[in-house]
Amino acid sequence: MSVNVEAILRKHYGNGSEALEVLLAHSRCVAEKALAVAERVAHLSPDRLFIEEAAMLHDIGMMHTWAPGIGCRGESPYILHGIIGAEMLTKEGLNRHARVCERHTGAGLSAEEIKDADLPLPHRNLLPETLEEKIICYADKFFSKNPETLTIEKPMASVRTLMARYGENQIARFEAMASLFE
Repeated sequence: MSVNVEAILRKHYGNGSEALEVLLAHSRCVAEKALAVAERVAHLSPDRLFIEEAAMLHDIGMMHTWAPGIGCRGESPYILHGIIGAEMLTKEGLNRHARVCERHTGAGLSAEEIKDADLPLPHRNLLPETLEEKIICYADKFFSKNPETLTIEKPMASVRTLMARYGENQIARFEAMASLFE
């Protein structure tokens, strides 16, 4: 079964909004990187079609958050974009895709990290578990949504520095993915 990603995005974003343009550019870069990673681990039999679809939809919830620099003028804090996106895709009947939305923030977030940082997220593990979830989470770290650098892939050293800022658990999970995918 193939998902009409563009139809889903246009249903929620309309046509031509700044947020949609940022989302599409970012998601295309993430999808390309994720598919390249999938090729490197072809021996693990990743689901390439799912990876492409889920990478294109992983940030769908951002439109409901407050991030005016990327055209999002919703009421929720940006950290909730994954949870919101999961809710949106669950309503579309895309439960597997929804899991990617809620598990891609950072290198995933444990219930303990969420609670300790007092994040406005459900107090449960939001860690990528499947190979496909890990590939998309990993690929996402290499691209920002800053309109000035949207399509420029960050070098590994920059990604490692960024992940290290969020603590030992984040960098350890990222390094585990990097060792599998590079």
